[in-house]
Amino acid sequence: MKRWIGAASVALLAFAAMPAQAADKVVLMLNWYVYGEHAPFYYGKAKGIYAAEGIELEIQEGRGSAATTQAVAAKTADFGYVDVPTMMRAAIKGAPVVATGVLLQTSPMSAMGFVDKNIRRPDDIKGKTVAITPADSMTQIWPLFLKKTGLKESDFQTVAGDGQTKLNAVINGQADLLLGYVMDQSMKIKDATGKDVYPIKFADYGINMVSSGIIANADYVKANADLVRRFMSATTKAVEAAEKEPKAAAQAILDTNPKGGKIDTLTQGFELTIPLYRTAETKSKRPFQVTDQNMTETVNLLVEYGGLDAKAKENPKAFYTNDYLPKSGS
Repeated sequence: MKRWIGAASVALLAFAAMPAQAADKVVLMLNWYVYGEHAPFYYGKAKGIYAAEGIELEIQEGRGSAATTQAVAAKTADFGYVDVPTMMRAAIKGAPVVATGVLLQTSPMSAMGFVDKNIRRPDDIKGKTVAITPADSMTQIWPLFLKKTGLKESDFQTVAGDGQTKLNAVINGQADLLLGYVMDQSMKIKDATGKDVYPIKFADYGINMVSSGIIANADYVKANADLVRRFMSATTKAVEAAEKEPKAAAQAILDTNPKGGKIDTLTQGFELTIPLYRTAETKSKRPFQVTDQNMTETVNLLVEYGGLDAKAKENPKAFYTNDYLPKSGS
């Protein structure tokens, strides 16, 4: 009897000494250098939301949605946070990628200029100079904005350059407006000048398109279904937590990357992002729950104006899935 108790004690001690199951290491690559839109990921990591799902998260900055999509397709990143239309262009050409959650369900695209220039409506763009970056996502949709608002190319002048040149053109007064995202370029201009910017939003003129979301390699999703569910559960909870504490969420960026910006503009940039999470159809739903109608309209617009191959219209559902998202209240 004594011998049995002794053996049991040794077994119990050995079990107690065993390490806890290791967390799954996951790499999330962003679409660009960090800015306010990215706050939920940093906040979720800082608050232990990913750890609670058994995930050790590494966040990497990106160099554009196309490059991040390539990294996910090649499995050098597990997940990407990218412009979903950019991902669609890669997927239709054979890249094995799929969106596992669409976060920005309203487009952040806009034409923006300094508030003191008093450019508030499309008609105010007439006679002005607009800075663009050729072939970027906004320039591809710009002709649709002109059509929706009755503007013509001859109504204004354009100057072209890369992303930084475009910013400099507005900052230095060489252009009155630029095409940019409401929570990104506007904050960069404010950081550089201290002056507020007013955006004329494409979405206010009938351009119903999704924007940023989480993507993964399609084979990775099939092979790691449980991990994908846990990652999307954690990310959903991180977004919901960040929505309630925008400044704390923005601070989480700086706690990780002290050179990641200024707290006021990071907070403001994130606050400008939150209204883009939902449409009228998804206002009562949890983040990422995109509708089939929204995705179908996006595909149709991209085929007509954004250079997406027409065969994309045959099966819009091939580009995304809501199957790995947490149910309501879970």
